[in-house]
Amino acid sequence: MILKKITSEGLSHNSYFISAGGQAAVIDPRRDVDEYLDLAQKEGVQITYIFETHRNEDYVIGSLELAARTGALVLHGHQTDFAYGKPVKDGDSYRLGPIELKVLETPGHTMESISVVVTEREISHLPYGVFTGDALFAGDVGRTDFFGEVKRPMVSGMLYDSITEKILPLGDQAIIFPAHGAGSVCGSEISDREFSTIGYEKETNPLLTLSREEFIRKKVAEHHYHPPYFSIMEKCNQQGAPIVHHLPDLKPFRADELREIQDRVQILDIRSPTSFAAGHVPGSLSIWKDGLPKFMGWFLDFEDTIILIDDFNCNLAEARRHFMRLGYDNLAGYLAGGFPAWFKSSAPIGKFAAWSVQELAERRENSDIFILDVRDIKNVNRSGMIPGAHHIYIGELPQRIAEVPKGVQVAVYCDAGFKGSIGASILARNGYQGIANILGGMTAWKSAGLPIVKLP
Repeated sequence: MILKKITSEGLSHNSYFISAGGQAAVIDPRRDVDEYLDLAQKEGVQITYIFETHRNEDYVIGSLELAARTGALVLHGHQTDFAYGKPVKDGDSYRLGPIELKVLETPGHTMESISVVVTEREISHLPYGVFTGDALFAGDVGRTDFFGEVKRPMVSGMLYDSITEKILPLGDQAIIFPAHGAGSVCGSEISDREFSTIGYEKETNPLLTLSREEFIRKKVAEHHYHPPYFSIMEKCNQQGAPIVHHLPDLKPFRADELREIQDRVQILDIRSPTSFAAGHVPGSLSIWKDGLPKFMGWFLDFEDTIILIDDFNCNLAEARRHFMRLGYDNLAGYLAGGFPAWFKSSAPIGKFAAWSVQELAERRENSDIFILDVRDIKNVNRSGMIPGAHHIYIGELPQRIAEVPKGVQVAVYCDAGFKGSIGASILARNGYQGIANILGGMTAWKSAGLPIVKLP
């Protein structure tokens, strides 16, 4: 048996390739499917099955893409009406030579959620492992907030039952293969572990020590953000995303071409916060390259053309993968020559301040400054805030921007300065003047020993 985990960085998404007896299955594939095809060719096997553990919310699943290239059968839970594939039910099983893949219905995160049990029948009747999707993670369990507050207690109870009655009875020896790792938006406190077992989770996962009533109360009380792109992902993954077969081809735009269309396209600057603050194309959005998977779904639409700006256009293939995985087929090109080509063309340049935490501490004592904290509320609760700061999560800033006054100096901070650059760029696009991004954010503020207030 060959079993490999393929992780999509930034999304913290795990997919899996399992093969035996000349056949292979892929569990929860991403949309750029070349790695699965390369593995199949390397091992000399045919991909015959594609399992979807649930209708994903945070990326476009690659099932149709992979099926078009391999002829594999797509399998998913029957409780949601998909426009493609074959619905499966509890107890359905499929073989890869001596390996049995058995379906367990494990609803809660979504109604159609399934887990897939792996058993090496020629070796033991005990399950070797289980692909748990978003039901059970290392150190955590899946979200239960996709059905509204009224249904949340019910689906939380369903998830508890799925875990305790279906997954845990598989035995302490069984390895769990979840669909996400640490940093995913699909959990609250997913541990940073490559693998775990049911036995280890029973001993260490705090949610598995709770009674059913305690578990439901805990899940109902959780806070999760809902990026607007989630609804697009749900539709794509239920109806089927367009098949594209390859990464998008990007056109190099000259500076003069970009100037002609800059008011009609989405310009995304993927440079560092310091580079963006020093100079950028007016009206562009700042999201550093590694932050694309987590944040572009909050701010970019799926219709208007997207054009990238970098310094020297290195590793654009990596960036293209992020857009493909989130269904942004409207990514069209990049600024040829990078941002240097823009300022060499004598085009207008936008800029704002980049302050140290010491500069913010000094200025807040002597002037009227609106301090904007754009961090996740969990981090705010854990580490406190700069005294006098106002909290608006970065993803919600466009909808709540009226809460930020105009005509005063605005200082934006986050954990380290990266999300602060997003916030500053959003303010600049909306006509705000006197903007400063605080480099180092709360990390630097605490390191400097400056005062902090804790939320009640």
